[in-house]
Amino acid sequence: MTKHTPPTIWVLGASSGIGKAVALAYAKKGASLVLSARRVADLEQTQKECQVHTDHVWVEPLDLADTSSHQGVADRVKSHLGHLNVLFHSGGITSRTEASEAAMDVERRMMEVNYFGVISVTKVAMPMLENAKGHVVVITSVAGKLGTQFRSAYAASKHALHGWFDSLRLEIEPKGMHVTLVCPGYIATPLTLHALTNDGSALGEMSEKQTKGMPADVFASKLLAKLSSKPHEVIIGGAEVMSIRLKRWAPKLLHAILKRSKVT
Repeated sequence: MTKHTPPTIWVLGASSGIGKAVALAYAKKGASLVLSARRVADLEQTQKECQVHTDHVWVEPLDLADTSSHQGVADRVKSHLGHLNVLFHSGGITSRTEASEAAMDVERRMMEVNYFGVISVTKVAMPMLENAKGHVVVITSVAGKLGTQFRSAYAASKHALHGWFDSLRLEIEPKGMHVTLVCPGYIATPLTLHALTNDGSALGEMSEKQTKGMPADVFASKLLAKLSSKPHEVIIGGAEVMSIRLKRWAPKLLHAILKRSKVT
């Protein structure tokens, strides 16, 4: 990508929340975009909003859990974009489960979507990234650094992403590619509305902390400003992100705080 060439971006999870906000932020920079998620109608709405700023926006539906379909989607992305400057992972699900009570199907579902699905897309996108010395950006969570009540399955899936992508970074940096792991705090998105409960049913309500979180467009603006330097890790959020530092420097204090905290 030269200074005057619009970047090529594939955004996963572009139907709502962080993914949609990031897609719009890139569109305002004139990027060529492919938008993916499961919900086609919502993707088409994101596409419509992006087209106010850029003419080059395509929709390619994708189910992260259906890994057998990912190569076909990647082939279509290549036909649209050719090469890939940024692969942006924002797709995923969350949980509100008790570690000892959650059905094993819920545990597996969390890993199939949040971990196996994400690394599968990364694998099929790698040739396009290598051609452009591209940048992989992965939305994880503060939960990728520490566990809290009722988020055991979610935290496990996000911890797994950190391990896999830290390893990938070391392998691909010699080829000129980069990996950034992004740990958001509470962002105002509908994520918890569809959170899986112990039996796999949807929670059906919004977390109060999520509702009062940082607006997704503000988060996207802050994130894109940081990504230009291709950092290994970005942490953005409110006071809750301090828990990452406490985990390292004062783990017993963090444990005591979390035990007293209302986790929703």
